[in-house]
Amino acid sequence: MITFEQALDEVTKAIPTLGKEKTPLKESLGRVLAQAVVSDINMPPFDKAAVDGFACRRADLEKPLDIIETIAAGTVPQKIVVEGKCAKIMTGAMLPQGADCVVMVEETELLQDGKVKILNPKTKNNIAYKAEDIQSGEVVLESNTLIAPQHQAVMAAVGAAEIAVYRKARVTVFSTGDELVEPDLQPEQGKIRNSNGIQLVNQASRMGCEVRYGGIIPDTAADSERMIREAYKWSDVILLSGGISMGEFDFIPAVLQKLNFDIKFQTIAVQPGKPTVFGRSGDKFVMALPGNPISSFNIFELLAKPMIYRLMGYAYMAIRFEFPLAVDYKRKRSARLAFIPAILDENGVNPVGYHGSAHINALSAANVLFEVPIGTTDMLKGEKVHVRFI
Repeated sequence: MITFEQALDEVTKAIPTLGKEKTPLKESLGRVLAQAVVSDINMPPFDKAAVDGFACRRADLEKPLDIIETIAAGTVPQKIVVEGKCAKIMTGAMLPQGADCVVMVEETELLQDGKVKILNPKTKNNIAYKAEDIQSGEVVLESNTLIAPQHQAVMAAVGAAEIAVYRKARVTVFSTGDELVEPDLQPEQGKIRNSNGIQLVNQASRMGCEVRYGGIIPDTAADSERMIREAYKWSDVILLSGGISMGEFDFIPAVLQKLNFDIKFQTIAVQPGKPTVFGRSGDKFVMALPGNPISSFNIFELLAKPMIYRLMGYAYMAIRFEFPLAVDYKRKRSARLAFIPAILDENGVNPVGYHGSAHINALSAANVLFEVPIGTTDMLKGEKVHVRFI
């Protein structure tokens, strides 16, 4: 049995990136840049007004000024601001030649003769200067950036209408076990509905993976081998839940070895999630998760997610925060690092009612997992704990 830290290192080291491809900007959300984005223009592309007001010469601010034109955003000034003159200007409009400041409209007064009086001669310049944000040829987004809406805005501004990204990871999800039936069926006696399938499919889907659901693998070595072998042809990653513990029908580890997967680990000192199998065959990967739903959810978030993101070019590492416990917390066994579902609110970290890794709805209200270190059984209200958002 290895530690969680050792397992995390194993699933993130020497992971190859997938091939590159082009995608339109509008379809790039959630993809990972495979090439730096370079600006083709200066930003701003010209000196422009940062406020609505009057474009003036600072030397003239002590006296009333004639208004020579009105400059709207998107238009080019037609006149030069000379001594005794100013131009009415809108936010974002090009600064006219001769002006060296923009006086906010709130700091001016229109006189009866049509001139404008400056009420605050010590005004700021209120100018956004050419190229002060971005220079032409400047790298605005580095390769390996996970694209979010704000990154798309930057790319739109610099004309990156088509970008190079890493290919989406192809993930096949299986559940295992003769006790499972699909959610649309009424379970017979001794059966339960398959909840892990849809959970894992959508955990991978919201990462931007291309996901296939392979169905339920019956509890036979032959079926396990046949279905995994078929998925191997298309997949970069095969995710399974169940069939990996010490039971008579837990065939998955032996089948994976028969299919030439190099098994890196089979148990980790994590609660829940001790029986977790990770293997590699060339540039293809398999992760077999525990069958109980909280275990499979947690291990996907803790280990599968960083591994799959590495394939897609993104060095994902979960951010851990410290918050105080809102209540005392106790557990009986302390040999493993525990990740406990909890609700983080203004009072701190509140563990949810949690009866074990099969307690399927314990995660439905939780927004964090909090860590209980190895060797710790008791934690007091107010004690700082590490949490990660889910």
